[in-house]
Amino acid sequence: MPTNQSALPLDANGQPYHRTWLVLTLLVGTFCTFITQTLLTTAFPTLMAYFHISANAVQWLTTGFMLIMGIMIPVSAWMLTRINSKVLYLAAMIIFGLGTILAYFAVNFQMLLIARMIQAMGVGISAPVFQTIMSSVYPPEKRGSAMGTAGIVIGLAPAIGPTLSGWIIDNYSWRALFLFIMPINWAVILVSLFTLRKVLPTSKQPIDWWSVIISTIGFGSMLYGFSSVGESGWGDPVVITTLIVGALFIALFTHRQLHMDKPLLELRVFKIPAFTLSAILTALAYMSMMGIEMILPLYIQTVLGRSAMDSGLILLPGAIMMGIMSPITGRIFDHIGARRLAMTGMLLLTLGTAFFLSISATTPILWIIVVYAVRMFGLTMVTMPVTTTGINALPFNLISHGTAANNTLRQVAASMGTAVLISIYSNVSKWNMPSHGLLTSAPLKYQQASVDATLTGYHMAFIVSLLFCLLGFGLSCFLKPRHSTDAQIGGDAK
Repeated sequence: MPTNQSALPLDANGQPYHRTWLVLTLLVGTFCTFITQTLLTTAFPTLMAYFHISANAVQWLTTGFMLIMGIMIPVSAWMLTRINSKVLYLAAMIIFGLGTILAYFAVNFQMLLIARMIQAMGVGISAPVFQTIMSSVYPPEKRGSAMGTAGIVIGLAPAIGPTLSGWIIDNYSWRALFLFIMPINWAVILVSLFTLRKVLPTSKQPIDWWSVIISTIGFGSMLYGFSSVGESGWGDPVVITTLIVGALFIALFTHRQLHMDKPLLELRVFKIPAFTLSAILTALAYMSMMGIEMILPLYIQTVLGRSAMDSGLILLPGAIMMGIMSPITGRIFDHIGARRLAMTGMLLLTLGTAFFLSISATTPILWIIVVYAVRMFGLTMVTMPVTTTGINALPFNLISHGTAANNTLRQVAASMGTAVLISIYSNVSKWNMPSHGLLTSAPLKYQQASVDATLTGYHMAFIVSLLFCLLGFGLSCFLKPRHSTDAQIGGDAK
């Protein structure tokens, strides 16, 4: 039966295209790139032994990835206004593919680290492009379902990364972590040539290189500082210096953007209360999520004595819950808006975090699985619906800037949340550790005291995460009952 061309949406050139195939291509490609954020987590011990490097060095395979990704996101807003969205996504996937090939053939740690940086450049470009296209090719009344579908890959891919990594490492070489991505990545590139279209308008907007330099130093320094806290502590001179430098350059970047007619990143989107509230809520949710996702596997392995693979499997049902519920909550959002969803989700997130305050050395695994799944269920009701209500508050021409601003804030918040919770866990555990003299006089008592000290550190980290959740629940009450689709930025944003 022939396709009814008049029923198809039109791209930026006025030509009809198949939206379903475009979205499916983006979903597969973005899943492929997002899973690499956490894919190496359980492979660290193997890589340390293979390359003869320390734990401090190997963690840069993830920290450096997040760092480069965070630096690239602000620049992506300008790229979307200047470069054909099809060409830009293809370029991002090719860059990511080249980094993956380089990682597979890495002969030393430095080569692997460079490969990860190249991968991150591709992800840092493709992630905002993906979300902006998903927000733009659907009308506001259907964006909830669209962003809910997007939430499958944004939330599920990083969540299943450690589990998949553990299985691959147990059965194959670490190089297989990159080998299995290659055919998917290059298949997406090939299919994209036929399914992707230019769906966003472009203009000959020149780039402000000073803004690029300032944002790179600011966000790069800030993310580096937060990423180093877990290893070095808040009092380390390098941590303090990088955080101060980062804050100063971000302030300078903000001032410059607010006084330019055509800024690199349109920060005046934060003048819209609905967008600002949604961005803060999303940031708080990610601070709680990322921090717990780093802390909980440590507890499972150090206190319960389970393997890295086991810890990944224990968290897997929560990841699956997120994948199942993302499109469902998106459809619900289209009918009732974000307020009730976000309030319910933050309540579940708060209750799930509160339950972790009672963990001990004898907590049943099933209990952890259920509580973690409840948290992820709640998180699904918050992240994409709240993000969508913020995007719906923006005029069409600022969606790319809003997406980039939201992603940048979320990246910094996730890094900060992880740094805060890990540093609290480390410091509190260290302060409560028994003296080494007890190890000689009463070894059993020393062992029990050490476990108690470690548990105290976890409990304090969970308390701080609980405070993030409570603040988020309070703010969710201020969301409008129904999402607005006609908000505009005033003259200041022009």
